[in-house]
Amino acid sequence: MTYFWLPAITLWKREMVRFFRQRSRVVGAIVPPILFWFLIGSGLGASFHLPGMPTLMDGTDVTYLQYFFPGTVVLIVLFTAIFSTISIIEDRHEGFLQSVLVAPVARSPIVLGKIAGGTSLAFAQAVLFLALAPVAGLSVHWRGLIFLLVLLLIISFGLTGLGFFLAWKLDSTQGFHAIMNLLLIPMWLLSGTLFPVSGAPFWLRLIMRINPLTYGVDALREMLLVHGQPLQTNLASPWTCLAISIVFSGVMFAVSVQTARQQ
Repeated sequence: MTYFWLPAITLWKREMVRFFRQRSRVVGAIVPPILFWFLIGSGLGASFHLPGMPTLMDGTDVTYLQYFFPGTVVLIVLFTAIFSTISIIEDRHEGFLQSVLVAPVARSPIVLGKIAGGTSLAFAQAVLFLALAPVAGLSVHWRGLIFLLVLLLIISFGLTGLGFFLAWKLDSTQGFHAIMNLLLIPMWLLSGTLFPVSGAPFWLRLIMRINPLTYGVDALREMLLVHGQPLQTNLASPWTCLAISIVFSGVMFAVSVQTARQQ
């Protein structure tokens, strides 16, 4: 077991040290999503009422800032996962990755260590943003908080695994950013972050229901409360959403390991 956990923990520690030596990554990962949340939430909220926007039992509408809050949490996870997995391309150019690959270690702990590092960073920054929930008029029951943290950890692992898979296939940071704009950002946009699934056209609803990230965002909304009521009722039960997120994360890890073994 030492041959598995030692390299994984070592690579995880390296990601932590690397992060704290590059403080600008904190700003790059957390400040843009906060600006998106405030500017988009304030602008759209004052302009129109989205179709399918949830309404509380007392007849008051959920504000767009509140509706957009869970999507911003996921966006922070996505940004952090992107920044952390770019290091794979940098490690390849610097020769560090080649040194790791020729070591007498299986590929699975290497993949786990890199993904665990990005997951830890993404999870920590998402939790920091969650502390702003009272500012948006949101609260979390303590039981829901445990579920929410577990869900966030799983989403962080899955998105970092997806970033690892893409970064391993590419040889330039420019290409990685192009793929990010082509795949990862649309994946986030079509997860119900900006508009509810119920208000979308049929063909778009179909895509959003296939998108595994949709269920993660929905489960987050179920755990966040406005005046003691859920921000939104899920497409599926919270446990179903959690199961889908676990399957997505497991598939991403398996695909990443298989991809690493091919090199």
